[in-house]
Amino acid sequence: MKLNIAITLIAALGLGIAYADDSMGGGSSSGTLPSPSTKMGVTFDADIKPIFDASCMPCHSSTGPKKPRGGLALDSLAGALKGGKDGKVITVGDSAHSDLVLSVAHVGDDPDDFMPKGKKAKQLTPDQVALIRAWIDQGAK
Repeated sequence: MKLNIAITLIAALGLGIAYADDSMGGGSSSGTLPSPSTKMGVTFDADIKPIFDASCMPCHSSTGPKKPRGGLALDSLAGALKGGKDGKVITVGDSAHSDLVLSVAHVGDDPDDFMPKGKKAKQLTPDQVALIRAWIDQGAK
């Protein structure tokens, strides 16, 4: 009887740990979420816009000949914070639950949500994702 209780408790603890890992993005079958950068004072203009300019502007520019995909313009702070037709993609102060971070980190179960897209698109580096995370966690300014 005691052995059955011990086995049940150990199994429950293991499932709890696995669930916690999944809820933080660590258990995703598609990727893991890098920790935020330790850089302080991260700003959109100095640190984030260059990343977006290099990787996101073919589809998410408000100044191009086409409207930004999904209504999400990432060429300005106001546009990034506004979000797109499906709502906000940044949860200020909580990068681990920001759709933008999960998308560019390729974390989740639906590869259709991963960005950037296209044959020539190059996935952001873990350092770039970490910097975006730090920016969001520091207030997305």
